[in-house]
Amino acid sequence: MSNINYQILNIIFIGTSDFATPTLESLIKNSIFNITNIITQPDKLVGRDQILRASPIKQIALKHKIPLFQPENIKDKKNIEIIRKARPDLIIVAAYGQILPKEILEIPKFCCLNIHASLLPKYRGASPIQFAILNNDKETGVTIILMDTKMDTGKIVQTTKCKIKNYYDSKILHDKLANLGAKLLVEILPKYIQETKKILNLWQEKYQKNLTIGKIDLIDSQFISNNSSLIEQDESKTSYTKILKREDGKIDWIKSAQEIQNQIRAFSPWPGNFTKFKGKKLKIFKTKIINPNEFTTNFHKFKIGEFFTTENNKLAIKCNHGILIIKELQLEGKKRMSSQEFLKGHAL
Repeated sequence: MSNINYQILNIIFIGTSDFATPTLESLIKNSIFNITNIITQPDKLVGRDQILRASPIKQIALKHKIPLFQPENIKDKKNIEIIRKARPDLIIVAAYGQILPKEILEIPKFCCLNIHASLLPKYRGASPIQFAILNNDKETGVTIILMDTKMDTGKIVQTTKCKIKNYYDSKILHDKLANLGAKLLVEILPKYIQETKKILNLWQEKYQKNLTIGKIDLIDSQFISNNSSLIEQDESKTSYTKILKREDGKIDWIKSAQEIQNQIRAFSPWPGNFTKFKGKKLKIFKTKIINPNEFTTNFHKFKIGEFFTTENNKLAIKCNHGILIIKELQLEGKKRMSSQEFLKGHAL
């Protein structure tokens, strides 16, 4: 670290959701990083009461009295000019919610780095954490990339891996990856800055032009690849994830017990998982796969998607392949409860 003067490295941090908070907090706590500005999404109306709520990143900015900017559309020319006038040396992006245009990518000397919650090129897009669990992956991770003009396609600066244990839901995995991303970024920044300085010097020697790393990458991506340890993503191994909606949480009992269990873990807490019980919406929070051979109840007589109780009075449901024990649930108009509490008022 002594070879790099971080005191003059002006960083703009861009992020919105909880995933970005450990990274921002780590940068603020570390005296060798200088966060000059924070950019986040505008306050949003949330909940049934439509309360205007600030993003977690805005709350940190206000707490530490760091200048804050909340553009509706970061691609507007006036917003780009505001960022240009701030003269950042580096922009760090985590879970922001808007794609940065090339005009912004070209501004910082050391470009824009993005922290993404998957092992790219796998699971590009909005929901990488949920889809890793949904697909029953045993491993995922965090990737830091040099941003380009497309979604999650930039060169890989560094990755770190994380095992997915079979009890993880998306909230648990989210928090683990958020903390891993923060740790990884702080660790790799010294090497990244040194290497970027080398590339900038080589470019200037060859072409007698003083450009930012982002602009060089957009002009000559191969020059970056030939003179750095950054890795091009393998396009043959790409996969994409979508923005999840509430209706994605509807449970299809035609699927196997394993597939449904994966969905319940993946879509908890968002968008949640639900089915119907006697005409009412029933949210399901926790389940357990059970081997039919483990109990004597004649489950063959039940239809797929039908609730029943086992001989030891556990709430179960028959799937196309296998059986799920329901552990926590919430019936429409009621509080969240254990299946034992539920069965006291709903005999099957």
